[in-house]
Amino acid sequence: MTRHPEAVMLFAAGFGTRMGALTKDRPKPLIEVAGRPLIDHALDLVADLGPDRVVANLHYLPDQLEAHLAPKGVLLSREEHEILETGGGLRAALPLLGPDPVYTLNTDAIWAGPNPLTMLRDAWNPDRMDALLMCIPTNQTIGHTGTGDFTADAEGRITRGPGLVYGGAQILKTDRLMSIPDKAFSLNLIWDQMHSQGRLFAATYPGRWCDVGRPEGIALAEGLIADV
Repeated sequence: MTRHPEAVMLFAAGFGTRMGALTKDRPKPLIEVAGRPLIDHALDLVADLGPDRVVANLHYLPDQLEAHLAPKGVLLSREEHEILETGGGLRAALPLLGPDPVYTLNTDAIWAGPNPLTMLRDAWNPDRMDALLMCIPTNQTIGHTGTGDFTADAEGRITRGPGLVYGGAQILKTDRLMSIPDKAFSLNLIWDQMHSQGRLFAATYPGRWCDVGRPEGIALAEGLIADV
């Protein structure tokens, strides 16, 4: 049996510009959906894992997030001078996360169905995989436009193409982060390296998923929660 990751990275540093006036005086992870901050919905998913460490990166209005997260035992990786994007932010947080593979989770989506993190845990095979992304068929997404991010083969290996939307949850080996010369960079660079070696995989989510990246996504997510 393969060893499961024991650390979770929550991406919480973004400016939330698509939210317009809602993020003028608060970071997007603290916007409420169904009476609770978005990041608390993410923490509910994390709690089922019982990980050793949970880390969140902070940049925009970080004091608000620190006041909310520190009492919950979340470790904080502050991006003081510039936002580092997903790849740079994850690399900067490695002293807190440790060297082993990690879960990463975006904090601007609502999931309805099985816990995507425990599904990733159960499907993870580091002998074959350098990353395992949780993806949703386009017809099971809410508040998302477009044809999808990835196409999967019969074994779950993925390539860029239509059909599956990346939901913002994954398990990722972090050693490749050290090869990127830029301070701020996207995890897409790492995924492309993994894809070229046949090491990029996806699990397909059986439930529904709502993007809460724009103001109209709040009502859509609340409707999804009400239907559960």
